[in-house]
Amino acid sequence: MLGEIAKDSAEGSSRSSGNHHHHHQPQPAPLSRYESQKRRDWNTFGQYLKNQRPPVALSQCNCNHILDFLRYLDQFGKTKVHLHGCVFFGQPDPPAPCTCPLRQAWGSLDALIGRLRAAYEEHGGAPESNPFGNGAIRVFLREVRECQAKARGIPYKKKKKKRKNQIKPNVDEAKSSISKRQAS
Repeated sequence: MLGEIAKDSAEGSSRSSGNHHHHHQPQPAPLSRYESQKRRDWNTFGQYLKNQRPPVALSQCNCNHILDFLRYLDQFGKTKVHLHGCVFFGQPDPPAPCTCPLRQAWGSLDALIGRLRAAYEEHGGAPESNPFGNGAIRVFLREVRECQAKARGIPYKKKKKKRKNQIKPNVDEAKSSISKRQAS
């Protein structure tokens, strides 16, 4: 079973739907990238809880288990986050390598929590008791975002404003094309 999981994740989405599936029952329509990622994340989180000493049942899981899981994932991260003492602290494109740690990018963690939050409810969890929606997790994610933004010299707030301005002309164009249609 674990060998299959490792093989599946190693092969990733480039897996062909060749004849090797025909000895199984007919396959349902393939899952979207989001749905298969959500399933993978849910299984990974469930495995993480099982590996705790003592193991934690999903029904007993709380926001502290989730925060520990997010910190545990940092060891697999690919985003360089400069430490305060690093000469490259605050530089988006450092000119040379450094020994600062790799972390999970804030955006990856944010998307992961969104998928796990949805999966929790799909697996019968009540929305009002969803531990993935806990305020402590939102605070943690905000702190990670701010810390990574400072360390990497990325002003997140400025980017958001820029995006709004880019969207506006399209909205105005849509309005003018609607009013043109209504006029004719």
